[in-house]
Amino acid sequence: MTAVRYPFSAVVGHDDLRLALLLNAVHPRIGGVLVRGEKGTAKSTIVRALAALLPELDVVPDCRFGCAPLDADPRCPDGPHDGTASSVRPAQLVELPVGATEDRLVGSLDLERALTDGVRAYQPGLLAAAHRGVLYVDEVNLLHDHLVDLLLDAAAMGRAHVEREGVSVTHAASFLLVGTMNPEEGELRPQLLDRFGLTVHVTASRDVPTRTEVVRRRLAFEADPAGFARRWEDEDADLAKRIAAARERVGSVVLPDSELRRISALCAAFEVDGMRGDLVLARTAVAHAAWRGAESVAEADVEAAARLALPHRRRRDPFDEPGVEEEQLQQALSDAAEHADNPPEGEHDGQPGDEHDEQSGDDRDGRSDDGPDEGGPDGAADPDDGPDGPDGPDGGPDGNGPDGDGPDGGPGGGQAAPEECGEPRRKAPSERPPAPPAAAFRARLLEVPGVGEGAPGRRSRSRSRTGRAVRASTVDGHGIHLPATLSAAAPHQSARGRSGPGLLLRRHDVRHAVREGREGNLVLFVVDASGSMAARERMSAVSGAVLSLLRDAYQRRDKVGVVTFRGDSAEVALPPTSSVDTAAVRMRRLRTGGRTPLADGLLKANKVVGTERTRDPRRRPLLVLLTDGKATVPLKSDVDGRARRAVDDALRAAGLLADAGVASVVVDCENGMVRLGLADRLAGALSAPCLRLEELSADNVAGVVRAVRDGGSRAA
Repeated sequence: MTAVRYPFSAVVGHDDLRLALLLNAVHPRIGGVLVRGEKGTAKSTIVRALAALLPELDVVPDCRFGCAPLDADPRCPDGPHDGTASSVRPAQLVELPVGATEDRLVGSLDLERALTDGVRAYQPGLLAAAHRGVLYVDEVNLLHDHLVDLLLDAAAMGRAHVEREGVSVTHAASFLLVGTMNPEEGELRPQLLDRFGLTVHVTASRDVPTRTEVVRRRLAFEADPAGFARRWEDEDADLAKRIAAARERVGSVVLPDSELRRISALCAAFEVDGMRGDLVLARTAVAHAAWRGAESVAEADVEAAARLALPHRRRRDPFDEPGVEEEQLQQALSDAAEHADNPPEGEHDGQPGDEHDEQSGDDRDGRSDDGPDEGGPDGAADPDDGPDGPDGPDGGPDGNGPDGDGPDGGPGGGQAAPEECGEPRRKAPSERPPAPPAAAFRARLLEVPGVGEGAPGRRSRSRSRTGRAVRASTVDGHGIHLPATLSAAAPHQSARGRSGPGLLLRRHDVRHAVREGREGNLVLFVVDASGSMAARERMSAVSGAVLSLLRDAYQRRDKVGVVTFRGDSAEVALPPTSSVDTAAVRMRRLRTGGRTPLADGLLKANKVVGTERTRDPRRRPLLVLLTDGKATVPLKSDVDGRARRAVDDALRAAGLLADAGVASVVVDCENGMVRLGLADRLAGALSAPCLRLEELSADNVAGVVRAVRDGGSRAA
């Protein structure tokens, strides 16, 4: 029995997401939709509901690749097709799970036919099933990198090429790519991000009536899915008819030169890299005009398209806030209007455009006679639906008040620290405002020594279940190395008495695939944020270093965390994360001052490492401790000999980390005429190299971490 999907029309709110999906259904060459948002916002529900609205497809009967009878792929592995026979089936929604393997995505040798008939036959994968339909990738930011590469190639070329296990096949793979992700779990690689035509950020509404209606409809659906779907089938049917009509109309929509200049001016104003953004914006504007039933593109269509096509293309750096500021968009539209209304000398509106040769010169100024069309009931171009909470200012940058430019945050400074609630609060005498991070830099490649177990990433060498097979083995590896297994069995078929099709296998014929890939690591900074010495300079240096490593982690799929200790205890200032946005905000809010609970900081780090090992045992940690070794707070504060006991406690806590096998490096922050060398004792307890603070700058922190791999030869 087929499961009943939640109706598309029954979704409450999320107008931008609904519009983005519908425009892609009208004009699939837009390039798909990336849905960013917090958990529990119905991202997957809306995407799955879209498939029911797509028009049915004419396909060649028994073609596993969904070829159209009148436009069949001449290189189809199931071809050639004569174009006379046809059948009708619904458009496919194919889901690519995070744990999918390479052969499941692109296809592989048909094992059953190889073993029974002794022939090499191709078994299609998910890319073939998604042809002319929707390929849906949930948690696309967590997809293994080698699968992302394959997906990128197919999405860019509209074809899938398979070269594996003695099989060489190419087939059409044109699909509407839809991905969902939670930014808190890590960002996408830039290459994949740019492949998505449109992006939408969704959040749960803070409006009580809206939230109430969401819960009411969901409970009604769970109580009676079929009955609930019947109540919305008329609305869904109307949307399906509108999609079909817009698809027929989209090829005849005129894109005037004035609007084409507006599009180019917008992309130039937002410094969009390459030309893909211009093309996507143009196609989206054409689709929006077709959706609202217009014959030509107007300014309102371009504005609606810009809200969907530009947010993820304006990010010049991983630390930039996603989204487009309303004021910035309106200013860019105003500036673009000058280009739209004033063609360059020698250019005249009415000349054939790149996409529509039949374009006429009737559009004099690119503005629609209807005004800012709302796009029907879906709220196409409603600017009030733009800013969505988290993409707005998050307390602003550090410049909302003192940011360390004045007095060093000491008492009596007369400055108030801004809090999240927006109300100022007076600093405690021992608390200093956050130090501005040092300038970010490009980190060198950091590698943990040895070979790991393959946490998905692009940094250190690792054994992997999903990487590429580098050799065959009889004793280790993951999965069967089919070509090697068949090659081992083939010479013995006569001796084994084979008389018909299929191979006769023995246990000792089996070969396993030894796979090798790259892994991501956990880099954990443990920082002395107490009031001793130059705490602000330390925090500035380490903040800049962590931000730099996070930029590198954005591409290499690492996790980075920060533990700080000050006052009477330690805290996890930055839980291990790959989310660049979250990390950047947290790092700029670190505060300093107070006593030095070094032992508690090391115990907190040990707990963080233990938790991460339980959560992901394959991800190897690297700990970087910045301290002067002067512990002033013992684990039990009422003991006599506080300082001596505090140091002993710190050494014992360091021993726990060493016993746990955590690779570490100690950065000695001690200064002054008299040096106690306590950081050296900590390094000994950690079995780690010890470096001076003078050797650590925002330009060479990556080299310090790399000292772990070099065996600590630069010991202080």
